[in-house]
Amino acid sequence: MTTGSSASIPAHTVLGLRAQTERLGFQEFHLVLVNTDEVGKSFPITDSSLKIGKSPDNDVVIDAPTVSRNHLVIQRQGDRFLVQDLQSTNGTFIDGAQIREAYLKPGQLLELGDVQLRFQSTLTPVRIAPSVEDRLGELVGKSVPMRQIFALLKRISSTDSTLLLVGETGSGKGAAAKAIHQLSPRREGPLVVFDCAAVSDSLIESELFGHEKGAFTGAVNQRIGCLERAHGGTLFLDEIDDLALDLQPKLLRAIEDREFRRLGASSSPVAFDSRIVAASKKDLWAETQAGRFREDLYFRLSVFTVSLPPLRDRKEDIALLVDAFAAEPLWERLPAAVREQFMAHAWPATCASYATRSSARGTWWTSPSCPAARCSASSPGTCRRAVTSSPPATVGRSRSARRTWSASSSAST
Repeated sequence: MTTGSSASIPAHTVLGLRAQTERLGFQEFHLVLVNTDEVGKSFPITDSSLKIGKSPDNDVVIDAPTVSRNHLVIQRQGDRFLVQDLQSTNGTFIDGAQIREAYLKPGQLLELGDVQLRFQSTLTPVRIAPSVEDRLGELVGKSVPMRQIFALLKRISSTDSTLLLVGETGSGKGAAAKAIHQLSPRREGPLVVFDCAAVSDSLIESELFGHEKGAFTGAVNQRIGCLERAHGGTLFLDEIDDLALDLQPKLLRAIEDREFRRLGASSSPVAFDSRIVAASKKDLWAETQAGRFREDLYFRLSVFTVSLPPLRDRKEDIALLVDAFAAEPLWERLPAAVREQFMAHAWPATCASYATRSSARGTWWTSPSCPAARCSASSPGTCRRAVTSSPPATVGRSRSARRTWSASSSAST
C-alpha cells in the first residue's frame, strides 16, 4: 500500500519503499493525495491515459470545489507522463507553476486548483518464471536467478523502456546490454557504449554530446558525440555511478527531451532516438540517498532494474562457466578433487576477474586465486590447451579481460 504524505514535504521528495533485496524490479507510478480528507489515498497509473476531474466518468474522481468536471488528462508516452490541462477553471500546476501541457516527473507536486497530488514511483519486485534456456547471448547460467534474468530481458527487449543493470564489475552487465540490443527491434541500429569512468571530467561532456569546431581550445573539428551516434539503436551508459553531478542534469534533459545541443552550437538542437541502458557497480539508490547521484535521473534510468549476481551467489553455474571459458566440454574431464575445490571456493571476485587471470597466465592451475592451484592436477596440460585455445566467450567479460586475452593468446602462438 502506498503511504500518504503531507503538504510540508519538499516538492522533489519521492515517497514509498524500495525493494532492497529483489534482483528484478520495475517502476510503478501513482498519484497520492496530500491535502484533502483522503490524505494518502493512491491512484495507480496503469493505462496509457488517466483523466482526472469531478465528473463521475473520469478515471480519477475528485469531488472538490476547485476541481473542474474534466480537469486534466495524463498521457503515458513510453517512460514519460504528459499532463494536459482540459481548460479547467482554476488551472493545473506542477510544483507551483501553472501549465497547459508539461511532463510530470517523480516527486513533483500536481495541483488541481487547491487539491494537491504527489506523483511518485515505487520499485516493485518482478515475479517471473525462469527461462528454460541456460544461455542468453554471451550470458551463461543455469541457476534460477540467472534464468529469471534471461526471461525478463527477453520480455522487455521489445520495448523502449530504460533499463538499469546493477552488479559488481565483471558480473555480466555489458553482456546483458548487448543481449538486450540484439533481441530488440533496434538490432539493425548501432550499439554505442560509453564508459563514464574511462573519460576525464574535462572531456566527458564532449564525448557524450559532441562539439562544434572551435567550441574550446583544441576543438579543431566538429565531433559527433555518443548520443548522436546511437540514433536508431541503443546507448549503453556503463559505470553511470561515476558520472559527475554537474553533468547529470544535462543528461537527464537530453533523455527526457530526446534532443540536445553540441558544445559550442548555436543552431537548433539535435534530435536523437535511442534506447538507454545504464549500468552501475554500486547500489544507485544508496548513492541517491547519500546525495552522490540525482534522484530524478535515477528514476528516469530505472524503469526496469536488474541486479546481476556475483559468481559466489550462483555456484551451480560454475560447470557451465568452465566449459564456456574453455570453449569445449571441460568440466567433466577435471579430476574430482579439482571440481570439489571449485565448488567449495569462496569466489570473492567475479567471472571476468577469473577470466582475466586465467588468460593472462595461460592456465587456471597457476592462478593463486583459483582453488585448482592448490590441487594436484593430474593433467594440467589439458586444461592449459583448453583455456588458451580460444577467448572466454561468456559472462560479462570486462574490457581488461578482452585486452589481456588478446595479448596472452598472441604470446602463446
